Amino acid sequence: MKNFLTLLLLSFIVNSFSQQPIIKFIDTKIKIDGKLNEKTWNKLTAYTGFYNYAPTDVGLAKNQTSVKMFHNGEYLFVSLIYNDSTPKTQVSSLKRDTPIGLSDGFAMVLDTQNQQQNAYYFSVNSYSTQIDGIVERVNEGYDFSTSWSTVWKAKAFMNGKQKQYEIAIPLKSLNFNKNNTVFGIQFYVRDIKINSWTILKNVKRNYRLFDLRFTEKFTIEHLPKISPSRFTATPSLTINNQNDVKNNTSNTTYKPSLDVQYNITSSLKFDATINPDFSQIDVDQQVTNFTRFAVNFPERRNFFLENADLFSNLGVSGVNPFYSRRIGSKSPIQFGLKLSGNVSSKTRIGVLNVQTEKENSVQSQNYGAIVAEQQLSKNFTATGFFINRQETAGFEFIDDYNRVAGVNVNYKSDNNKWTGIANFGKSFNDDVSGDNNFYNAGIWFNKRGFSWSAAMKNVGKNYITDVGFTPRLYNFDAVNNIVIREGYTQTTGSVRFEKFYENSKALNSIRYLNYNNNTYFNESGTVSQSSHFLNGALFFKNLSALYYVFKHDYVDLKYGFDPLGNGNALIPGTYNYGILKIGYNSANNQRFRYRFNVQKGNYYTGSRVAAGAYLNYQLLPFANLQFNYDVNKIDLDLLGKETFHLTRFTGEVFFNNRLNWTTYVQYNTQRDNFNVSSRLQWEYKPLSYVYLVVTDNFNKTITRTNWGVAFKMNYRFDF
Repeated sequence: MKNFLTLLLLSFIVNSFSQQPIIKFIDTKIKIDGKLNEKTWNKLTAYTGFYNYAPTDVGLAKNQTSVKMFHNGEYLFVSLIYNDSTPKTQVSSLKRDTPIGLSDGFAMVLDTQNQQQNAYYFSVNSYSTQIDGIVERVNEGYDFSTSWSTVWKAKAFMNGKQKQYEIAIPLKSLNFNKNNTVFGIQFYVRDIKINSWTILKNVKRNYRLFDLRFTEKFTIEHLPKISPSRFTATPSLTINNQNDVKNNTSNTTYKPSLDVQYNITSSLKFDATINPDFSQIDVDQQVTNFTRFAVNFPERRNFFLENADLFSNLGVSGVNPFYSRRIGSKSPIQFGLKLSGNVSSKTRIGVLNVQTEKENSVQSQNYGAIVAEQQLSKNFTATGFFINRQETAGFEFIDDYNRVAGVNVNYKSDNNKWTGIANFGKSFNDDVSGDNNFYNAGIWFNKRGFSWSAAMKNVGKNYITDVGFTPRLYNFDAVNNIVIREGYTQTTGSVRFEKFYENSKALNSIRYLNYNNNTYFNESGTVSQSSHFLNGALFFKNLSALYYVFKHDYVDLKYGFDPLGNGNALIPGTYNYGILKIGYNSANNQRFRYRFNVQKGNYYTGSRVAAGAYLNYQLLPFANLQFNYDVNKIDLDLLGKETFHLTRFTGEVFFNNRLNWTTYVQYNTQRDNFNVSSRLQWEYKPLSYVYLVVTDNFNKTITRTNWGVAFKMNYRFDF
């Protein structure tokens, strides 16, 4: 009887999706309250039959979900009912744009072009906290950012064991094409109490959670040609007082700014920012860096984020010709203009121009980027780009420039197991030529439990990208205090094997092998470094994990390197060193979560001992407290020894969904910095904010160096 009912349910699900699902046009409006008591909802088809994704990806979910959708030409309306096994609910945050990974809630991904390149992300937790962002393609898969935001409505309603959600997304916020009426849509339901993810379109967990190749195709009935509202403007005013204690100076500035967005069509948007201020964005999370090269940090400024994958994925890891954080890092931005979106169903463009001011010895610069992406076939996508940085004097261009042009080709197989990429780039400069090319080719294979990849890249020493990120080109000689630019070739290989234990009472899976190698060759073809990474892990049923990591490096050091920062540099020569790390991560659905690790090994001519801990206590849903601590003790014998401490405390207090107070305290002895940053954020109207930000900086002996207070207020107008 049980088998018969299972077959009957499967037959119903298959029959439900035998025809392409439709999002109907209904000329009506509803109240977004989560109660779902409008008659319209009763007339719509319910899409159910959600699958398990984690902690198991086998079969249909025990706690099922049903989804209904329609639009009225102005809004896309969505209702979702999750049939929980308990009336209890659990969330980790009431702060907007905190992902639902640690909360009960649901997320939906809208690939409005149905091209599997980028998509919109909308999510709401069981306390009606909204999260929105963009899913974007990276080289071998997909990732998402929550920094993009728009105005939409959402409400959760706890109806006994049923968790009910109701949302309304303005169609004007979406990039769609009237002639392409099929959206790729995926739904994810998170139940943190039992640590589960369930999904509408079946996906195995060897694929990333937001993989756009796995979406259900919905036909949109009577999709409007243009957005009802086409223009938004957000003026703001920032008052910023900065105090330099060391030089005993104080400065107060008043900075008005304006952000504008105009929808040329429903799929092509124009953005402009004038005299922008970014004082309200979160501070970067500090790190300790024991390599010879720079590390990069993510972009957080909203102007650069919509359609960001067009600009940020022009290269590969470690060689990216466009890194938007370069823009405005040394002098303020005067204005920025951006045109981005689809000009046809298979063609996407991005045009960016930003002008910075002259400040002290830093000359004014103009930054430009043009990107065109064309889907050649179901399997191949090509991208061409041109990037320019040029010094300016008023309205004149000075003959001091850097330009980079290139083309990328991405491949994905019909069975979704193979992906590939090929890149070519060329740099043009006013004072150097030759050795200015970049080549790369990579391939990835991925199936449940097993994956491997291989790649090779070559970077010429004059592949200069002033607006990019190519850290390994630049070698700092700590003996002579100079930077030498050298080209290199890199080969990369990886293999991973993991086995899942569905019937075990204790184990969820075992990662038997996770190996990666990066080998670098200098311009003469000699190995300059070979880095090995080996990892294994036990994942228990509650998804806690016990793991090890072993790293080994062979380095043919060509230039002096001062890792301790004490003036005693390692001399050129060959070095072999390695370190073993053992750690444990607790289950992530507890009120108190923790992670810890210990490390011991060699480091160049000496030894290294390290440890790390992460503690998180959730005073649900009113506060969230996090504490990170890492310590590294390095002893290089005659060159000296040093203990580096990195501490970060994050305290979040949630007064409601619109008002929160966040404080960061960071202590980094490697950077000789102790920093306190505290921000009060009030969203008094959707996407209209008041910020009060206090920052205080000290050196590692806790002597104050500078402090500041900033007040910012903006207001969003929709026309």
